[in-house]
Amino acid sequence: MRYVIPFCIIAAPALAETCPPVTDHSVRMSEIHAELEVSRGESEARVLSNQLWELWLDAPDPIAQEMLQEGMSRRGVYDFLGARESFTRLVDYCPNYAEGYNQRAFASFLARDFEAALVDLNKALEIMPTHIAALSGKGLTLIGLGRDDEAQKALRSAVEMNPWLQERSLLTEPLPQDI
Repeated sequence: MRYVIPFCIIAAPALAETCPPVTDHSVRMSEIHAELEVSRGESEARVLSNQLWELWLDAPDPIAQEMLQEGMSRRGVYDFLGARESFTRLVDYCPNYAEGYNQRAFASFLARDFEAALVDLNKALEIMPTHIAALSGKGLTLIGLGRDDEAQKALRSAVEMNPWLQERSLLTEPLPQDI
């Protein structure tokens, strides 16, 4: 008991901090999605996709941003376990931030833990159903799991949002503009 009180005093500031609401970028994301649907080529779509990434990677506060950056840095040096730990802290801190789940899914995917990746991708898509990268990642993950019919559905949905998505080459039935 005598150790509980000092622990509570030390841990109180960390436990008191909560993630603020995720910034609402829905209007700009809708505009980008509309622009993607009528984009005239891969380079134009790439610019728009990069704009989406800027919005997705906009964490709710500096604490969350630091966790996101740490996880991405660890993943960048192939420390997938460390990356997943960072992203787990992020999703624990900000459970309504879709990109935390998407990034953890990517680290799991690279570690070939497709089941864990799929759980996180489903959560990211539950939070943000129009997250093109999470949707295409789900398609790739389902391919990794040998669930090709489901993968085709996810990839087709992603390609419908961004007709120039590189993963369109994985569709078994090409889209009309690819014929």
